[in-house]
Amino acid sequence: MSTPGTAPAPHALRDYALLADGRRGALLGPRGDLVWMCAPGWEDDAVFAALIGGAGWYSVTPAEPFVWGGYYEPGSLVWRSRWITTDGIVECREALAGPGDPHRAVLLRRIEAVHGDARVEVHLRPAAGFGAHPLHELHRDERGAWTGRTGGLHVRLTGAPDARPDGSALRTAVLLEAGGRRDLVLEISDRPLPPPAPADSLWRATEAHWTACVPELPGVVGQRDARHAHAVLAGLTGPGGGTVAAATTSLPERAEQGRNYDYRYVWVRDQAYIGQAAAAAGVHELLDGSVRFVTARLLADGPELAPAYTATGGPVPDQRTLDLPGYPGGFDVVGNHVNRQFQLDVFGEGLLLLAAAARHDRLDADGWRAALTAADAIAARHREPDAGIWELDADRWTHSRLICAAGLRAIAAVPGAGGGRAARWEALADLIVAEACADCLHPDGHWQRSPGRTGVDAALLLPPLRGALPADDPRTTATLRAVREELGQDHFLYRFRHDQRPLEDAEGAFLLCGFLMALAEHRQRNDGEAFRWFERNRAACGPAGLYAEEFDVAQRQLRGNLPQSFVHALLLESAATLTPGPTPGR
Repeated sequence: MSTPGTAPAPHALRDYALLADGRRGALLGPRGDLVWMCAPGWEDDAVFAALIGGAGWYSVTPAEPFVWGGYYEPGSLVWRSRWITTDGIVECREALAGPGDPHRAVLLRRIEAVHGDARVEVHLRPAAGFGAHPLHELHRDERGAWTGRTGGLHVRLTGAPDARPDGSALRTAVLLEAGGRRDLVLEISDRPLPPPAPADSLWRATEAHWTACVPELPGVVGQRDARHAHAVLAGLTGPGGGTVAAATTSLPERAEQGRNYDYRYVWVRDQAYIGQAAAAAGVHELLDGSVRFVTARLLADGPELAPAYTATGGPVPDQRTLDLPGYPGGFDVVGNHVNRQFQLDVFGEGLLLLAAAARHDRLDADGWRAALTAADAIAARHREPDAGIWELDADRWTHSRLICAAGLRAIAAVPGAGGGRAARWEALADLIVAEACADCLHPDGHWQRSPGRTGVDAALLLPPLRGALPADDPRTTATLRAVREELGQDHFLYRFRHDQRPLEDAEGAFLLCGFLMALAEHRQRNDGEAFRWFERNRAACGPAGLYAEEFDVAQRQLRGNLPQSFVHALLLESAATLTPGPTPGR
């Protein structure tokens, strides 16, 4: 427990919930402690940075001892913190107001005394610039609203007229009789704030936003979790269609080993996964957004397509450190070295996404121009070494080459591709597969990672799933068998073997790979095994149903930035694909 005036103590990652409105996201701990949010946008500096050891947080916490719980309202990122105290039950309904404003974050918190009277402590300490700029110029207006500044941001808190300044913070105690409630509305903006809106109208707009965003997905396997995955993806997706890889930076994948990255950017590969998952589930808004973002980037940058961009389509900044302690076991990195990499597979993934859109009759003339651009880039660059899906040293990674072949085959098969172009694309795909077969086929008959790296890689499950090779091709079945035997443990899957250590000593199980295995087993008609893989990996989340990149099987803990969008995408695709009978996306 934190002492008054000190930053909230960190929690295990599985204990956090996400609030998001498409333009920014906040992480909320079990004590009602909002400890992470960047403003005004995803890639901007954090105004709440306590998660990684900086200043800045906003807590709403019962004064009495309590045990905590909470849940999302179905089909939304409206979270209900629920605390059972020694004398009653207190809830706090929490959301980032939607739809998101590009300049202004609006945090809604409705405290309710569900059973018995309640006393709740409120502590607001925003600090822009990852904690560098304390709150100042505090002033209470005639309506009881508090205003102030932090860095270049304007701050307003309504609903707490009796709050008192405490240095660079505001503090108050909210006292409620049984059945009573109190609305707190916090606004943070890079522009002067407009007149405040009533809390009820903000809640109504937020509820309508989520109702419009998240479809019912009737009949899909694991419907509740599939809908929640869609809600998470919608919350991480901006109006330009780009979905950030995660809401956070620097949360450790492996304690004190330097594997800490800034994932507040849009990876082209991940965007393609999201769009293909949306196509499988028949939800067109996410599909259209993915196509819009990837199309724009391909048309702007052509064969020089970067692996990742900001949510607004700009370049990812260079990596730097912040001189903060970091989350326990982690560091304090912002920016990402991906901005200096070439990743060949993004062109293949882009084609797979555009082909999925075309099959749903949702690819316009710009989309077709982007497909031509991606195909031409593959023709020009398919023999170049690249960093690959796992962003390692440059090599002729088998996965990168085969996923390009899959993308070429997918776009060639779409009506409207044109006979001459389609034949050229199929011929190029055949050439790429033949060259990979010549230098990346292991003597045991399965695909190996690269010409010089003979181990198997879970990413090699993906190209056959996307059509690079048939399901019954001996190379496909041999690779599936090798991945299962060499990288699988108790229906969790690891990416590849780093060295002679046990797999779990090198890194956590990769949940993306676990869902890929479910899809691969399904394609082989091993549906019993497919469901075992699906259910095992579906369970690897915390109470809020959020997934990180990795799962520490021994400790049952999440590892890495939170929430990881591509894991939620593959859960959604798996749920749609494993559903018996026809689904809207098939």
